[in-house]
Amino acid sequence: MPAPGGEPAPSTTAEPGLLVIAHRGNASVAPGNTMPAVEGAWRAGADLVEVDLRLTQEGIGVVIHDATVDRTTTAAGEVSRMSATELARLDAGTPFSSVFAGTGVPLLADVAEFLADHPGTDLLLELKGDYTEAQAAGVLSTLAAAGMSDRTVVQTFWPQTIRSLRATDSGVRLGLLVGSHVAPDSVMLPLSTEVGAFACNPRYDLIARHPEVVDEIHAAGMQVFVWTLNEPEQWAQALAWGVDGIITDRPDRLAGWLTATTGVPRPAPAVV
Repeated sequence: MPAPGGEPAPSTTAEPGLLVIAHRGNASVAPGNTMPAVEGAWRAGADLVEVDLRLTQEGIGVVIHDATVDRTTTAAGEVSRMSATELARLDAGTPFSSVFAGTGVPLLADVAEFLADHPGTDLLLELKGDYTEAQAAGVLSTLAAAGMSDRTVVQTFWPQTIRSLRATDSGVRLGLLVGSHVAPDSVMLPLSTEVGAFACNPRYDLIARHPEVVDEIHAAGMQVFVWTLNEPEQWAQALAWGVDGIITDRPDRLAGWLTATTGVPRPAPAVV
């Protein structure tokens, strides 16, 4: 949970309570994976903001989900063939709404620096693709430069990437993302245990088929952030499963629902 002012403790290690995790920022009110969405998540009182990371042509981390810019911007092309400067100049706002016209593709450094200056919302960073140890080190150094190392969980679907992260930094908090097609007793727990993961995060339908997996992950000493749930009926089921956090496109609504359902007040949305 958010800590008051000054030196915030990571929300993922503070007092018990279901964590509200904003999927790609507050993506219901602003274009996902942009700075307005990140700020919207902070203003909504999210415990963490989840964003996606890819590398530019020169190896700089930029916040975007797809391997191309075609779906989320007004341009076309592969992220890995563009420079960070080119990506920043793209219009990533208009496909969502003309209100956000001209909103660029942010750098990881932009997101990290914003959150460092706005205590209360930590970072859940998803790395897309296979990263070498050198590439993983570059990402972690960006977080360290912003003072966000202790307020970030880095998650991925890619085994090579999670191993590169662990080889680079023995202290980084790691999360393994797990799709619905993975058998719980196959790669999920062995790989999470191998790298000493902080969290193991299955898709909701995997947990629906195997609800016992939440207890198994907890018994292995890890947290569970389930994805991506947007409706009260789903949130109620997640509470019953005993997960530690819910990744949602509606962090503002989830925060209000939690207060109404559990009777435990949450910190008021940020006002500056």
